[in-house]
Amino acid sequence: MEQAGNIAKQFDSYSTRGGEMAALDAETAPAHSTTNIQVAGVDEADIVKTDGEYLYVVSGNSICILKGYPPQEAEVLSRITFNETYNIQIYVDEDGDRLAILGGHFAPVYRAYMYPTGEVFLRVYDISDKTRPVLARTLSLNGTLSGSRKIGDYVYAVVNQLAVKAYYAEADFEVDLPKIYTDTATREIQAIEIRYVNATDAFYYFTTIVAVNIMDDAQDPTYEALLIGSTACMYVSESNLYLAVPNTNVWLLSAEVVGRRDETLICRVKLDEDDIVCEAEGAVPGYVLNQFSMDEYNGFFRIAATEWTSEGSINNLYVLNMSLGIVGELSGLAPGERIYSARFMGDRCYLVTFRQVDPFFVIDLAEPSEPEVLGYLKIPGFSGYLHPYDENYVIGVGKQDSSLKLSLFDVTDVANPTEAAKFLVSGGWSDSTVLADHKAFLFNKARQLLALPVSVNYFEIRESDVYTPRYWQGAYVFSVSLEQGFVLRGNITHQNSNAGYVEYRYQVQRILYIEDVLYTVSEAKVKMNDMETLQLLNEVEL
Repeated sequence: MEQAGNIAKQFDSYSTRGGEMAALDAETAPAHSTTNIQVAGVDEADIVKTDGEYLYVVSGNSICILKGYPPQEAEVLSRITFNETYNIQIYVDEDGDRLAILGGHFAPVYRAYMYPTGEVFLRVYDISDKTRPVLARTLSLNGTLSGSRKIGDYVYAVVNQLAVKAYYAEADFEVDLPKIYTDTATREIQAIEIRYVNATDAFYYFTTIVAVNIMDDAQDPTYEALLIGSTACMYVSESNLYLAVPNTNVWLLSAEVVGRRDETLICRVKLDEDDIVCEAEGAVPGYVLNQFSMDEYNGFFRIAATEWTSEGSINNLYVLNMSLGIVGELSGLAPGERIYSARFMGDRCYLVTFRQVDPFFVIDLAEPSEPEVLGYLKIPGFSGYLHPYDENYVIGVGKQDSSLKLSLFDVTDVANPTEAAKFLVSGGWSDSTVLADHKAFLFNKARQLLALPVSVNYFEIRESDVYTPRYWQGAYVFSVSLEQGFVLRGNITHQNSNAGYVEYRYQVQRILYIEDVLYTVSEAKVKMNDMETLQLLNEVEL
């Protein structure tokens, strides 16, 4: 019983991850969902945000601010529009008075570079008056955005930039130092300020981490610049940012690297508001799938990676100390397969590998120096995203053959995990953006609510046995419980069934709720439905 109690306490520490219990004080805002995040207290940029009354929606090159609740009063209040931008993402502060917008655009090219250059911008707006957003500050850096997080009042952005401008002539190149542009000045980060990782690489990149206080316009941004490969993904706790960088030198076909192993370089950057500093570097064999392959817990960093060897692929899990030295490892998992999803939950890691069936591994990390497999389950298909249901159950979203599949894994008996429930989306080939973007996933255990975007391709039989291809896209809304598993409540679509073609701007991208109203958001529309009956309450064109 003591062990079960400890596991329950550990679950309490991460059960708020994903926004499933997110709501402000009842006196300030209605209960509402938030972005599905990995770490409680560490917000992630998204294309839709809500504070319980207003919605902030990225629609093409614009950000629309909508009155969202109550649904009868829903309308677009204002719009912020950009030109020639891409990858726009937003943050909203807890009080709903500041809107931070991240995005990129290609910088002007005056010479024929071998590699394109770009710029990342961060713009902060005062939105205390939702009908008239006011630009408060602007910041930009040369490079491309690798990722960002928001902790408290600070947005931390990670920008990759090729270190050398290479022209077509072999001898014609120049070092392109990172630059930070603000409203009042341009700062070029000097070479003596840039830390470096002592590793040979095929393509040298500058990675710049910049911290911006979005609530204080007078505070200058701070930064930490590294000379390292291009950051593939990152994990951020409330006090540390970890960069995972594949060592691309192993791709070179030269005698010098023959026999070298796949390798991921890791840098730990300490975060303390505007104080950011790289404190440790290390490396593990193999390559990392995504941010969920990494985790920090009780003073240790854990990472799962797939390594490709001359005999095929193997999967390994490593435990590192805060100096990023390896203190424990579990190697050789599922030879010939690769990692499709991972989720760390307290002293456990749930790992899915795949080739023909889905080995769902339960791994114990209670003793960091001796991680061990407690049990595993093999079932058809694979799970590409794992999400905690509670301390004894894990939700999986994946594929079985050509169909989208939901699984509910029971890990009560860790030595013998089972698939307690499953749901297959019928009707032909089906998929979900959740497999590539966890922010599209909505779950709230207390409300027994699970919803996600779903697309289905199928053939409709018409007269004379003519098969006509059809496409459906929208939101599937489920009730989920241990007693009944996944029960489909219904679906919501923004597509016009009579259009005869795919309306990409009307594809549902996000699903959220405020009180008992379910909101589905596409690039061109917001629909509001009753959460229980799914009856349409209102809709707003963007």
